[in-house]
Amino acid sequence: MIDAVGNPQSLLLLGGTSEIGLAVARLYARRRPLRVVLAGRQSARLDEAVADLRSVGATVSTVEFDALDTASHPAVLDKAFSDGDIDVTVVAFGLLGDAEEVWQDHAKAVELARVNYTAPVSVGVALAERLRKQGHGRIVALSSVAGERVRRANFMYGSTKAGMDGFYLGLGEALRGEGISVTVVRPGFVKTKMTEGMKPTPLATTAEAVAEDVVAAVAKRRELVWTPAPWRIVMSVFRHIPRPIFRKLPF
Repeated sequence: MIDAVGNPQSLLLLGGTSEIGLAVARLYARRRPLRVVLAGRQSARLDEAVADLRSVGATVSTVEFDALDTASHPAVLDKAFSDGDIDVTVVAFGLLGDAEEVWQDHAKAVELARVNYTAPVSVGVALAERLRKQGHGRIVALSSVAGERVRRANFMYGSTKAGMDGFYLGLGEALRGEGISVTVVRPGFVKTKMTEGMKPTPLATTAEAVAEDVVAAVAKRRELVWTPAPWRIVMSVFRHIPRPIFRKLPF
C-alpha cells in the first residue's frame, strides 16, 4: 500500500528501460524499501536497469514484455502481479521515430501507431482489471505536450500521443471512485537517449526533473501534470492560435 506521504511499496514499470520511468523508481526507492517489477525485452540495458535500482536498495524482478504482442499483455500482467499487489504502475514505453520518414513509410507508421497507442490501450484495459480486483492502485501514463496540439513537424508522433493521452484521461474517469487514480504526465523535450542528437527546445528538462514532478503529482492524486510546469501556460496559448497562423510558427 501507499503510505501517508505518498510512497509506494511496489512499482511496475511497463517499459523497463525508460529513463523517466527508472528515475521515478529510483526516487521512490531512496525514500523507502521498494519492490520493482521491470517489464521489457531482455537486453543489456534491462540488466543495467536492474543493477541500478538494486544499488539504491530496491528489490527488482523482470518480466518479458513486447509492446507489439498485445495478445500476451494479460499474461505479462499476471506475472507482474504474481508476487503481490502493485501500488504504482508507470506506462512508459514508446517510439519517437524520424518525423519525416515515419509518415512516408507505411510499415514504420503502423509500428509507431501500434506501440504508442494500441499497446498502451491494451495494457491499460488489462491493468485496470487487475487494479479493480485488488481495490487500489495508481497509474502513471507518460504522454507528451506533442499530443496536446499536433504540429506538422512531428504529426505522426503527436497524433499517437494525443490518442494515448485521451485514453488514459478517460480511463481515470472510468475508474473514479474505485480506489484507483490515473495521472497523465505531459513532458516537453526531455534529454534522454531517445532525444540524443536532437536540438533541445525551450523548457527542455531531464528525466530526474520529470520524476520529481511525477512523484509529487501521484502523491496529490493529480489527474494531469505538465513538466516543467510552464508548459501548461504555453500549451494553453498554443491551443487557441488560429490554424493559418499556427502553421507559420517556426517549429
